[in-house]
Amino acid sequence: MIKICGLSTPEAVDAAVDAGASHVGLVHHEPSPRHLTLEQAAALRARVPERVKVVLLLVNQQPQPTVAALAAVRPDIVQFHGTETPEWLALIRQHIKVGIWKAIGVRDEGSLERARRYHGAADLLLYDAPASRLPGGNGAALDWGLLAGRDHAMPWGLAGGLTPGNVAEAARATGAPLVDVSSGVESAPGVKAVDRIRAFCQAAKGL
Repeated sequence: MIKICGLSTPEAVDAAVDAGASHVGLVHHEPSPRHLTLEQAAALRARVPERVKVVLLLVNQQPQPTVAALAAVRPDIVQFHGTETPEWLALIRQHIKVGIWKAIGVRDEGSLERARRYHGAADLLLYDAPASRLPGGNGAALDWGLLAGRDHAMPWGLAGGLTPGNVAEAARATGAPLVDVSSGVESAPGVKAVDRIRAFCQAAKGL
């Protein structure tokens, strides 16, 4: 599976869909150069065909803004990319009927062990590089060796520093069933390049 995240224009959404992405990501987080208002996100969401899943990325939102965002955009999946606790995700799960992903910044083996707390609270764990200025989309990679040969107890995906040039190697090294890219297919922060989106999808699919 392939997720192209941080899409902000109709052209980028169409490029991701046409290139064969299984998921497209929309970011609602004001500090990010990929931030969309709820109105913008809803408009882009409407362009996505049913076969492609829409992921709305939120960071440390309070309950009411979370509910408002989901009602406005109507994503298939909500990706929590902050310091949200398993208890918080479990509470959200009681009130919404969408998939729940949790991004995990991986520094070391301990990060992966602590991620086990989210089993049962999230549907998928997205392993990313540790947060820096922004919680994601920084172009930094995690140590793939930490994931190689690991027995994963729940669905997971790989993000952080992926590009058209390294995604095939990353998938082979980790066995990732899902790869997620944002800055790796950009010409400038927040500006997606159609040719890079196409190249990433082709590389991820081994074409």
